[in-house]
Amino acid sequence: MNSVHVRALLVRGMLAGIGAGLLAFVVAYFVGIPSVDDAIAYEAAHSQEHGEELFSRLQQSTAGLATGVLVFGIAMGGIAALAYCFAIGRVGRFGARATAALMAAAGFVTICLVPFLKYPPNPPATSDPGTLNQRTALFFLMIALSVLLAIGAVLLGRRLTPRWGNWNASIAAGATFVAAVTVAMVFLPGISETPKDFPATVMWEFRVAAIGIQAVLWTGFGLIFGHLAERVLEPKTAVEAAPAPDGRVAAVTR
Repeated sequence: MNSVHVRALLVRGMLAGIGAGLLAFVVAYFVGIPSVDDAIAYEAAHSQEHGEELFSRLQQSTAGLATGVLVFGIAMGGIAALAYCFAIGRVGRFGARATAALMAAAGFVTICLVPFLKYPPNPPATSDPGTLNQRTALFFLMIALSVLLAIGAVLLGRRLTPRWGNWNASIAAGATFVAAVTVAMVFLPGISETPKDFPATVMWEFRVAAIGIQAVLWTGFGLIFGHLAERVLEPKTAVEAAPAPDGRVAAVTR
């Protein structure tokens, strides 16, 4: 993996992030926005303060949402592309597309799914602003632990492979990761600030939309980046039939 390949993959990772971000925006707009609007309506009905918004709700749900999702997609794509450059060839004998799919799946599980299970996102009007710093710190701590434990599981699997074989080593590494994550979730403090009269349906729809957006984002990135990475790392040779000097047909490879 030379610097030319790394630069090419980095650019393609950010492009794939843009494509995945556009897909995630569509899901967020049609699936996530309705539950957010319901939560805002609940907040307006139970709050005595009615401040003037700097941006209208229409601007927030269109241009604001698109900007946030695309910026996140570009940043995520660049970081994932750099991680891909390090991982390819080190996590098994997988091709460019398969490695991209594995990287996307690992990113979704470690960065999104595991933290989601411990600290799921909440819609407006369900959290105390005074605990924002604490909640943010715990959420990022959960992400850091998840990523580190995943790396440890991969190293464990590689060490066990010569003696146990790929299948058994993978099962053992996966079980170790699940067990370690479970212990971390048990010992980390929980947070429960949702008002008792907040509609459970709105909470459920918001959280389903949140994890669904991330699933679409990472799936789209894995598919798009895998295609682009394959064109960089595994260029196909074009074979054309050309007449040889003696009149026979010969294959010319470009």
